Amino acid sequence: MTTALTKSLGILTKPIREAQLSNGQSPQTALVSALQRNLSELRERMSGDEELEEARHLLEEVRRDITWFCSDTNDLTWSFVQECLLLLLCLARHFNRLLEAFHQIPAVPNPATPEAAPPLPPDVLSVAQQKTLGTVLQFVVTLGLCPYLAPGVGVALGLRSAFGAAVEGAVRHDVAPAGERRLLITTNVLLEVSALSSLATPVFTRHLGDIMAALCQLAYRPQRPEGDGTKGNKGLTVEERKTCKEALHSLLGKVYQPIVIKELLVLQGGPKQACSGSRGGCAGGGGKALAQAPPWLRRLCGQLLSDRLIQPQGVQAVVRAILEGTGAGGDSDWRKCDAVAKILAACPQQSLSAESYYSQVCPQVLELLHFKDKLTAQQFQRVATRAALIMVQDRPEFAQRFLLFPLLSPLRRCAQGTGDDLSQDTVEEWELTRCIEDVYKICVVGNNPSEVLLKALADVISTLFNLFCFTKQNVSHLRTSCQEILIWCLSHSERSVALLLLKRLCGLLGEVGGVRHGFQFSPGSEGGARLTVRELISDEDDALYEKVSGEQWRVQCLVELLGEVKDSDLPGEFFLLLLQDLTAVAAEQDEVEQEVDTSSMTLLELEQHLLGRAGGHGQGLALLQALAIMCEGLPHTLLLSKPTQVVGFIASMLQRACVSLEHGTDSPVESQTLSMGMGLVATLLSGAAELTADDYSSMAALLPHLEQISQQHQETVIQELASDLRATIATHGAYHPKTVPKTASQHSTTTHSPAQPAGHSSNSLPARAQVPSQSISHPKHKTDPSVTPKVKDFQTAGRIPNPGISESSRSKAFSECLLEACDPDVPTRAVALRSLTRCVRDGDKEALQNKEKLLTLFLENLEHEDSFVYLSAIQGTALGSTRALFLGQQTDLG
Repeated sequence: MTTALTKSLGILTKPIREAQLSNGQSPQTALVSALQRNLSELRERMSGDEELEEARHLLEEVRRDITWFCSDTNDLTWSFVQECLLLLLCLARHFNRLLEAFHQIPAVPNPATPEAAPPLPPDVLSVAQQKTLGTVLQFVVTLGLCPYLAPGVGVALGLRSAFGAAVEGAVRHDVAPAGERRLLITTNVLLEVSALSSLATPVFTRHLGDIMAALCQLAYRPQRPEGDGTKGNKGLTVEERKTCKEALHSLLGKVYQPIVIKELLVLQGGPKQACSGSRGGCAGGGGKALAQAPPWLRRLCGQLLSDRLIQPQGVQAVVRAILEGTGAGGDSDWRKCDAVAKILAACPQQSLSAESYYSQVCPQVLELLHFKDKLTAQQFQRVATRAALIMVQDRPEFAQRFLLFPLLSPLRRCAQGTGDDLSQDTVEEWELTRCIEDVYKICVVGNNPSEVLLKALADVISTLFNLFCFTKQNVSHLRTSCQEILIWCLSHSERSVALLLLKRLCGLLGEVGGVRHGFQFSPGSEGGARLTVRELISDEDDALYEKVSGEQWRVQCLVELLGEVKDSDLPGEFFLLLLQDLTAVAAEQDEVEQEVDTSSMTLLELEQHLLGRAGGHGQGLALLQALAIMCEGLPHTLLLSKPTQVVGFIASMLQRACVSLEHGTDSPVESQTLSMGMGLVATLLSGAAELTADDYSSMAALLPHLEQISQQHQETVIQELASDLRATIATHGAYHPKTVPKTASQHSTTTHSPAQPAGHSSNSLPARAQVPSQSISHPKHKTDPSVTPKVKDFQTAGRIPNPGISESSRSKAFSECLLEACDPDVPTRAVALRSLTRCVRDGDKEALQNKEKLLTLFLENLEHEDSFVYLSAIQGTALGSTRALFLGQQTDLG
């Protein structure tokens, strides 16, 4: 029977002979003649061929059971389609009977080996039979379906091939049955035939789009009066339209989703054409453009695409439908990825609820980040990253709930418990690994910072930093990703927020947190980390040691993290912030340390007073520890990389001195701080020719501190020096008193004291405040030829070394200056210190090689009781540090 039916189909679809096309007939006429000939031959063979007798009986049986067959149609093409549909129904009914019998046969144990193939089902077709079936289906769709699609619905026959254009001219639309009825008949038969798996494959492989177009038109096209009102020429009934809707949705749910989405995109039609022409589009290049779909079909396709999108794995299906078959790395590929991302991020107008849409789509977007195939992962990651960033930017309220919260959930669970049983709330290694990798892809790779995204990261930054500290102690593949995420977050946050986060991570705002009590990070089996229950430490000393060492380790990790920050002022600004906090803590501590009458306090007040004192000490120690580790672990070029940061550093020093003046304390440390700060200001102003208006504007922050010092300091010399520095800054260098040299060469000479008030001699000032009024030479300098040129050059100014001094003389002079800088004779020591200062300023080779010795020497002489030596050491220290740190020189004095 199968052979007979396929043979009948073969007779019906016999190709047109070349002789028929060469006798001058038009394509339409040749097509109609060929169809008529094949129909006649089939009827003749079925009536006289015994081989087709069984097929003829089945054909008559099927014809009696159907109601749509029209025997009196005047359209030959429709007569041909009807015969094809009848034979297809015969083949389907025959296969159904064979399969029923096949499944009723009891299973017999196969005596063959396990490698033997199972018996074939009876509905399997040979290659030749499959080819014949494919030809029949093509005729059915071309003659019985496509001609009756409305303009813009599906791809028109004229755009497919020359044969399609011939078919359009051969079909008659003015005879019964109506086109809509023909379309319904053909579609229903194809759906009935495709119920068999052996026949569904050839039907849907090549004609899915046409069947979908037909069902869309039959079910959703607005009703219009058609035909002449007779029974055979009526439009579709409500029940028929409902049946077509159910068939469409059933079909969309059964077929491979990427293919369905591709066909829906095709059904949406092309864009509006810019050129004029026919209704179907404009001609160009020998062909026609894709017609624009009607509005009802565009809306319908949008709704169906939205329905596909929110189904399980719907996002993946959409991405695959658009990106499958594209290459990797090309510009067009990336543009497609961005286009898909925009589609996913935008809630469709047809969606009933934006909340429902994002709640279903966002988790699927995150799943796109987890593919292992290299090419697929690259494309899907691009789509997911762009879609996530667009959602965060455009729909932050939904992105926070359905995207960022699930994304950061493992990190949040590390800090927040959900139950009393500790063992039930651990976070597995794969969860943390996936979380860090996803955050890295979205934040660092996507690199599109927004307020919502940065705030979400800030909420879990303590946990992330704790994980980073853990990876620094262990071999972990998460270390680099954690570091890059932290740097990205700190670099793109507002500066005030970033500084606050750094203080929190340093432990300066209380407990760092990040990992809930009783838990800790432990190494994972795959090189990651997992959250496990911490073993309790019974010994109090061991627990205290672990706590203190942990705090110090976190500060060290933070400093190393700041060292990796590139092209940012964040490390320097954080350093200045800590200096300012140290000054504030010192001021508060001074207030607390003042005599307080505790006799009248209640126990609660006394406890609060003592706790305040202890807290102040602890805060000061934490600040000092952070500052010490920063100074040790970061280069000066990173700590103070801008002139404004240098001014901020000086301002913190002067502010600290002002706090001391307010409280009446005058410790050696505070005096050194004041002298160092004012020396740095004088050094900055010594290069007045290099200072710009912006530099002077930044130094305006020093004016209040200098004014306070000029009014409150006990020593007149310091008061006047502060007043002169303030005047120089306020006038942007237009006013230069003697105490503030105009050039660096003048600054390298001996400092002149300001005019003394009447009746007040310089000898009456304290030793530290005395500033020598003239250069002092020593008899030794007059007789020693190796030193005299140095002293003379030192006294007569000039940045440029004397070219008449040989290298050997310079080396000898430098070595003797080092010895004389330790001479107990005050003038000798002072002149030697100033000579060494000049060597530092001129970049002398010997000075650079002995920079550590020079720094030690200058610092030791800061404690000298004579102001000549003291101020000379101040100049050396200030010049070395300022020229190296602040004016861009590469000399490093420690």
